[in-house]
Amino acid sequence: MKTEEIAVLSLSMFQGGSDDCWVGDLEHVLEKFPVLEFPNRRRFYVLMIIERAQGTAIVDGHTLRLDHPKIICIHPGSIFSLEINRKAAGTLLCFTEDFFSIRYNNNALSNFTFLEREYGSHVRLTEEKALEWEQLATFMKREYNGQQKGADSVLRSFLNVMLCKLDREFSHIVPLMKKNTYEEKIKQFRSLLDEHFVAHKAPSFYASRLNITTNYLNKLCGKYHGVSTGELIRKRITIEAQRLLHYTVLPIADIAKQLEFESVSYFITFFKRNVGTTPENFRKNHQ
Repeated sequence: MKTEEIAVLSLSMFQGGSDDCWVGDLEHVLEKFPVLEFPNRRRFYVLMIIERAQGTAIVDGHTLRLDHPKIICIHPGSIFSLEINRKAAGTLLCFTEDFFSIRYNNNALSNFTFLEREYGSHVRLTEEKALEWEQLATFMKREYNGQQKGADSVLRSFLNVMLCKLDREFSHIVPLMKKNTYEEKIKQFRSLLDEHFVAHKAPSFYASRLNITTNYLNKLCGKYHGVSTGELIRKRITIEAQRLLHYTVLPIADIAKQLEFESVSYFITFFKRNVGTTPENFRKNHQ
C-alpha cells in the first residue's frame, strides 16, 4: 500500500514504553498500533517472534508469509508494513542500539550477522526451537512488565542471549563471507573511533588515519550505517556519556571533563541535543 509520506516511528509510539526498549504481544497488535499496517521506517530494531499467525510482513519490498514459526528482524531505517490476524500469537521486541550498547561494547550489534542488512531478515524455527523461543520471550515480557529494580539490566542480558542464539540459528543458512575492502575500512574506522573519540571529534582525523578523504569516509558511513561520520562520532560520545551517568556517581562536571568538553554547559547542551533530555534527568531515569 502506497502513502504520500512514509512515517518515521520512534519507540514513544508504544504507550507506556520507554524511549529505548518495548516488549509486547502480537495479539491485536494492529488494533493497538494501526500505523504498523502502513509502510513505515523506525529508529529502532524490531524482532518479531512468530509462534502462530496468518498474514504477511513486507520488509524493504520482500514479502514474508506468517504461516510458520519464525523470527523476523526489521532494521532501523528499513521500510516495513504488517498484515496479521487478530489472534496471532507471538512477541514484538523493540530496542534501540543505544539500549544495548550502554552495557555492552560499542558497535557490539555489528558482531551479529543476523542484524546485517545484506544477509536477509528472517529464519524459520523447528517446533523444538519455537518452544524454546516462546519461553525466552515469556521471560522477557515478564521482566519488562514487572519493572522491578534493575529491570533494564536484566532486559539487556536477555536480549544479549536472544541475539547470540539467533546468530547461531542464522549461521546455519548463511555461509561465512569474506569482508570486502569497503567493509574493512568501516571496521577500521569503528576501531579508531573507540580508541580516539574523546580526544578527536573531527571526521578529518579518522579519514587521515585511514588514508582516505573525509568525503569518502562520509559516503562509507552513509552506506553501512545510514548516517554521516559526524553523527557516528557524536553517537559514540553520547553512548559513553550515558554509560558514565548510568554506571558511576561521577558529578556531571567531572564527566564533561573526562570526555574533554570545553565546558559543562556545552556538554549539557550536546547531551540534550542528542538524547532529548539533560544529563541530570537521564541519570534520575536510569538509576
